[in-house]
Parts: sequence; C-alpha cells; structure tokens
Amino acid sequence: MKVLHILAVLLAVSVLVNVGFVAIVFPSLESDISGLVDKTNTLGAENMQLQKQLDQQNITLQSYVSQLSFYRANPPEPSASNGTPSGSVTGFASLQAPAVSQRIVQDTVNGFVTQRLVQNGSMMNISVEIRPGQERILVQTTPLMGIVFQDAANTAVHVARNRTGVSLAGSDAIFSIEAEHQISSVDGPSAGALMTLIMIAALENQPINPAITITGTIDKDGHVGAVGGIIEKATAAKESGKTLFLLPEENSMLVQYTKKTSRFGGFTLVEQVPERISAPDYIKETIGIDVVVVDTIDDVLAAGLKTS
Repeated sequence: MKVLHILAVLLAVSVLVNVGFVAIVFPSLESDISGLVDKTNTLGAENMQLQKQLDQQNITLQSYVSQLSFYRANPPEPSASNGTPSGSVTGFASLQAPAVSQRIVQDTVNGFVTQRLVQNGSMMNISVEIRPGQERILVQTTPLMGIVFQDAANTAVHVARNRTGVSLAGSDAIFSIEAEHQISSVDGPSAGALMTLIMIAALENQPINPAITITGTIDKDGHVGAVGGIIEKATAAKESGKTLFLLPEENSMLVQYTKKTSRFGGFTLVEQVPERISAPDYIKETIGIDVVVVDTIDDVLAAGLKTS
C-alpha cells in the first residue's frame, strides 16, 4: 500500500510539473511561432514586390534586345550632304503619356528591416516636331530624366515611315518629353506605341483624340508589346482627365493576389493565392476609365485618331 501511495504522489507531482511546464513554455512557443508566421507573411509580400520589379526589368530588357537586333540589321544610311535636303516635310503632334516611377522604401516590421518596391503613376507630355533637316531623330527631356527614349523614338519613326509611305530624307524628327518633376527611373520603351501614334499623326496632319492615352512598346513590325505598371498608369490617366486607356493585348490579363487564411489548432496561417483576372474589367470597375485592348499600330490608330 505504501508503494501505491508513493506512486500516486509521484504521479500527482509529475502531472503538476507537466502542467506548470506547459503553462510556462507553451505561451512562449506560441509567441515564437506567431512571430515566425508574421515574418513569413512579410517576406512573402516583399517577394511579390521584388517579383514586380524583376518582371518590369525583364520587359525592358526584352525591348532593348529587340531594338538592338533591329538596328544591327538596319544600320542608318549616311546623309548625302551637310546642307538641308530638298523635299522636306513638316508636322507636329503631342499627347500625354502615362509613366511609372520606381523607388525602394525600407520598412521595419517586428524588428526586421525589409525593402519594398513603390511604384507611382504620373503623366508626361510627349510631342514630336518634324522640320527641315538631315533625317536625324532627336530626343530631349525636360527636366533631365533617367529614361532611355532613343530606341523607342527610332522604331516609332521607322514604323510611321512604313505605315504612311512618307519619306523623311529632308527632315528631322524631334521628340520632346516633358514632366513636372525629375523622374529618376521609369520604363522608357513603354512609350513606343504612343510615340508612333503621334509620329503618324504629325506626318499625315491628323488630329489625335485628346481624351485617350496609351501604354505599350512598339517593334519594327508595328506590334504593340507588354509593359509593366498598368494599374498605376491607368490611375494616373484617370486622374489627369483621360476617359480612354489603350492597353496592349499582352497585358489583357492580370494576376491578382488574394489572402487565404487557414487555422491549425491555435495558429493562423495566411498565404497569398494568385488568380488571373481580366485587366480591362478590373481597371474599369476599380479605377473608372474605359479600356480598349490593342495589338498593332493599326488598332492604335483606329482608337486614337480623332474622327469628324
């Protein structure tokens, strides 16, 4: 009997010790796991931001590779003389273009320092003046900006010349890009389709519908290519008074991330689940601007030139 009493006492003591251990250790363990979950969610959000930046850089790089291949195959012809050639043409056209500037912001969450990419939409005025010259294609920006427009301008002139059949042998095309503030980083090739539109309008002396704007790259065949930051650009277009936003076919679908919450015991796991949705529908519903999807420069002209 004494043995049984001793065993009972030992069992009771063991239970009390275990209860005390759980009461002390489990809250600490739960707090640690909760902190790890928060850190995982933060890193997941940061990863999505970095993925956006990578996608944007890939789009820009692909455009530059395409431009380089084109100019290697089509080197510019030397000017016949230093004077002003005869048969020059003149013209002028302009349109506001949406742009996205990028910057890295540091945040401190639960003691951890993280970085995230912040993208802001804005509008720039892009114009082209065609005047007597030596078949030069010139680009100027005001103020000075960290933007490469020259390749987009060269391709825009090439496509416009092929589309209209107008020779520029005796003329210069001068593109001007003006913004309210200096922009340190922006996707220059995304203005290619708009630059082609205003170039054609200038050559043919056709008015452009001032209510529209467009984002999209342009290649030598007149294809309008994908760009990044379409939500920020659509927002900037809406805020500037535009009522129609021309969007590349390749950007017609968006990947939207929604939060999915799961519970395991006393823990909550939050994950970001990707879902493909219609970009025109989403922009129309959330931003309030009409969208027309375009694939070629002919689509752009049909929607962008003003009709009587």
